[in-house]
Parts: sequence; C-alpha cells; structure tokens
Amino acid sequence: QSTWATAALLLHSGFPGFFFTQAFLTGVQQNYARKYTIPIDLLVFDFEVLEDKEYKIAPDDGAYIDGLFVDGARWNREKGVIAESFPKALQDTIPVIWIKPIKRDDLVSRPSYNCPVYKTSERRGTLSTTGHSTNFVLWMTLPSDIDEDHWILRGVALICQLDN
Repeated sequence: QSTWATAALLLHSGFPGFFFTQAFLTGVQQNYARKYTIPIDLLVFDFEVLEDKEYKIAPDDGAYIDGLFVDGARWNREKGVIAESFPKALQDTIPVIWIKPIKRDDLVSRPSYNCPVYKTSERRGTLSTTGHSTNFVLWMTLPSDIDEDHWILRGVALICQLDN
C-alpha cells in the first residue's frame, strides 16, 4: 500500500483548497470509524487549535488542517482562545487545527464558541444537489473565555478565503 498520499493528506491539509470539504470531513470520520469499528453516525468532531508551528508528524487519529481565517475576531496565541480583534484588523490567521473524531457521548463540554466555517466571506450559499450548502462548511468549537453570545453578536466566523 502506498502511504505517501495518505501521510501527506493527513499530515497537513490546506482546508481551503478542497473543492468539496464535506467529503474530506466524512473521510476523516470514516477512517476513524473503521479503525475502531464504531458506527460513523455516533461520531462528532472535537477541535484543538494547536501552537503556531510546523507539524511534521501526522496525528494518529483525525487530521491537521490549516489555511483558515478568523473574521470579526482574532486568535489569542498566548491564551489559546478567541479574542477581540486588534484595531483596524478585520481578519486574523488561525494556527493549525486538529480535527479529532470522537464518540458523541465522550465529547467534553467546555467554555467555547460554536463558530460557523464558510468557504467565502459572503456567508451565504445555496443548497446544492448533494444536500450541502455551497458556502457553509461546518460548526467548529473554539475555546473562549467570553460568553458565546458575545461572538454571535459580533458575527464572528471562520472563512477559508479572503476577498482580496
């Protein structure tokens, strides 16, 4: 079996580069479900924003993704939480995110913001023939030390590509 393709994919995936991101996410869950013989419908994703550095070893489970931008806020690299934007800065890059499949019952609740991820900053799309939005990708849980309502009112989202 050729491992170069799977190792490269799971080591560090440029998330915005996928045409059909939902297929990638489903593949990550399928790999986990097959490895541990768990029905895929019992799985959800947990998310961990990692340190701002290069990763050379793929995770045992899940995938590392990069290339996302926080719109309407920033990533506080010291505290590891979503934070207020710096003045005159509309977007911020977010470090590598580890997408970890986990059984729904094993997911631990923690202070966070359930952040929408969009392909573009338009934040709207149409329903495609696959049943997925042409723009919305998924909800990603980001650590926060401020109540989730604060970020909802600010319209904070992750986006895959900037307008400029």
